This record gives sequence, structure tokens and C-alpha cells, in this order.
Amino acid sequence: MPAPVASPRPKKPASAAARTKAVTAPKVGFVSLGCPKALVDSERILTQLRAEGYQTVPSYSAADVVVVNTCGFIDSAVEESLDAIGEALNENGKVIVTGCLGAKSGLIRDKFPEVLSITGPQDYKGVMDAVHLAVPPQHDPFMDLLPPQGIKLTPKHYAYLKIAEGCNHKCSFCIIPSMRGRLDSRPVDSVLIEAEKLVKSGVQELLVISQDTSAYGADLKYAKKTWQGREYQTRMLDLCRGLGSLGAWVRLHYVYPYPHVDEIIALMAEGLILPYLDVPFQHASPKVLKAMKRPAAAENTLKRLAAWRAICPDITVRSTFIVGFPGETEADFEELLDWLDQAQLDRVGCFKYSPVEGATANLLAGAVPEEVKEERLARFMHKQARISAARLKAKVGRTLEVLIDEITQDGAVGRSAADAPEIDGKVYIAGKLKPMPGQRVQVKISRADTHDLHGKLVS
Repeated sequence: MPAPVASPRPKKPASAAARTKAVTAPKVGFVSLGCPKALVDSERILTQLRAEGYQTVPSYSAADVVVVNTCGFIDSAVEESLDAIGEALNENGKVIVTGCLGAKSGLIRDKFPEVLSITGPQDYKGVMDAVHLAVPPQHDPFMDLLPPQGIKLTPKHYAYLKIAEGCNHKCSFCIIPSMRGRLDSRPVDSVLIEAEKLVKSGVQELLVISQDTSAYGADLKYAKKTWQGREYQTRMLDLCRGLGSLGAWVRLHYVYPYPHVDEIIALMAEGLILPYLDVPFQHASPKVLKAMKRPAAAENTLKRLAAWRAICPDITVRSTFIVGFPGETEADFEELLDWLDQAQLDRVGCFKYSPVEGATANLLAGAVPEEVKEERLARFMHKQARISAARLKAKVGRTLEVLIDEITQDGAVGRSAADAPEIDGKVYIAGKLKPMPGQRVQVKISRADTHDLHGKLVS
């Protein structure tokens, strides 16, 4: 179970006043669980805590109160969140719960009636109100310094940029709309101002996230805003144009394969944003997709992929899939395997279907036995591993731009445009090197394995 995380404090002279402040500042432990969208929620709460004079600490024993930002999407995430709450109560005793599992407050309150407060996702005010009650703030505007970009839990050379909350889709296996609400896009100028601050602070990679990035701005009727003297619509295309002007890598996640995405691929071909798309296809069988109630289920995804590659041959496409969905037959699964052969995706994750409390898929007939799910998952991953390895091998001999993540005894570890942090592969660079984390370098690829590339620094 993760211990509380501590946000880094800005460097400043260790004056007597500062030493006194360090002793008297109220201290908060923080446990952050879940997806990148939840991580951004944690960063916003930590930023507000810092702005109000709170100090974050890395241990339960040092904290006056502990905040646990939970995940509640699947059963394993619920269990992890409940375990984290229980551990925080045992180790500290004063616990505030927020996040997706907070939408099921009865479940938490039944198991842990002693928690101080329970709020749902994005309820930053509710969290701060609970913190104020537990540990009143002692704000000193002369001492509580806040970096312009806010508090970040990622390495300082990349950051997640959340452009919207919620989702309008009603996928039968998902309960996110019930936890995070309907689509709620941020105005485009707000997003671009945040991105500009991040890049000025040293961020080299912006990872754009939401529940449905393709739908960005639809709820605001694509409202026009002004940034840097130019008019932008609150829509995916204009957002990408603005982000691409900042000079950092821009990586798009959670993009559905709608026709208007073709316009974004053209920006990739121009080099304005990274040639990378994270597209949650989930399955290939029309029957299964219909049962899942997936958006864009009627799209011919193979034709869409071919069109994207025609526009931008270097595009990397990653996706996630579910096997063993209720009603999935062997024929449906074989159709998925055939689709993989034709699609030739670069990066893929796959999960066995598991019921989620409150999801309408729980009512579907045709539950797939657990042993069949296991067997299909193994077959799926075996096939995709061969595809991924072949696509990586095709990069041997090429020179790629690589963003350095860390320096090791053997050289350096970074990522290419094809690799998102945490979920994709890495580029291992051999030799005695002097690049620093966050630096972009040219690397000639000498070999590839199933997931990663290996090479040497060119310049």
C-alpha cells in the first residue's frame, strides 16, 4: 500500500522565520490512487493545500491528518482504496476520503464510520473544508511560496493536462459517468494558460487527458476564447494547434475514432504534436461492441486506421481491450484476433472482464467462465506480443528523438514519441552520458526486444 506522498517545496533561504514556519505549519499526509485523471485531482488539492500554508509529509506519523484520494472503477481498485483507508486510520486515525470511491459514501461509512469526511471526485472545496475542520490553516503569505505551475506529482519534465471532467457515454461496463458526471470541458483559454505555465516551468511533455478527448468542447458548443492575441474555439483541433505552438511534446490520450480526428492526424504529420494516439477500441466484434454500448461502435476502425497511416505514416496507436465480456463467443474472440492481425497496433493492453457494481453489463446473459477468460487473455497477449515486437524491430537502424527520464549506472533511460510514461516501453541508451532528465537527445537504435528499444547517443 502506498505511503503518503510529499510534494516538493520550493528552494529558499533557511531563515529563522522559515525554520519556525516548518515547525508550526499544519501537516497533511496524502495518498493518491487511481488513473492519471485522479492524479491531476490530487495535484490540484495539493496545490491548494500549499497555497493555504499546509505542509505535506511522507509518513503517517508526521501528519496531523491524512487525505486518501480513492479509485472505484473496478473491484480490485475498490479493494485497494479500502485497504488504503484502513491503513491510514490504523497508522494515523484522522482520515479524509475523496475521489471516485467517495461517490459510494455508504460503502465507506459502513466499513469505516470513523473517517472524518467523504467527498466524491473533483470536490476540491469539500476536501479543503474537511481539512480546515480537522487542522485549521496557519497561512503566512510571506512564507508560503507556491510555484506558478502548482504542485505536481510527476517528474518535473512531464505533466498531465486534464481538459475535461466527466463523460456523456453510457458504456455498459463502466460507472464513470455516475461517479464523475457528464462531460464538463474546460474553456480552451484556461487549458492553454495552464499549459503555458507548465512549459515555462520546464515541462517538456504535456499528456492530454480526459474521459473522452474527442468530445472536448461539445458541451460548451465550441465556445470561442482568446489566447496570446489569437482566437481559439474550445474544440480538439484548436486546442492541439495552441498546445503545439508551445514547443513541448504533446501526447493525446483517450481519443475515440471519430471522423474529425483525421484533422488532428494532419497536425501530427506537420510535427506540431506527437504522432501518437491512445484509442480505447475495447473489442472488434460488432455484436460485443453493441452490447458494450461503445461510442463509435459502428465506425469501420480498420479503414480509419489506414486513413490515419496514410496521412501520418509514423503514427503510433495504442489501445486497450476487454476479453470475456458477457456473451462473447469463441467466434467473437476469433474476430478480435483477426482484427489485431489487420490493425497492427503498436501498443496494447488487455483485461479480463470483471463485473463492476452498478454497471448495466452485470445484467447481461452469457457470463464467460473464468478459465475461458484466462485462456483468451493469454492467446490475445501472445498474438499482440509478436505484432508489437515486429513493429519495434522495424525501428532498428533509425535515429529517434528521445526524452530522457533518468540516468543510470549503465547510461540513460528515456522514451521516444511512441512511448507514454508508465504504460508503454522505454529506450535504453548505453554509454557514459551527460544528458539530464528532461533533455531531448538523438539516439540511434541498435536493437529491439518485445517492449523496449536499445541504442546509443548520436549527439
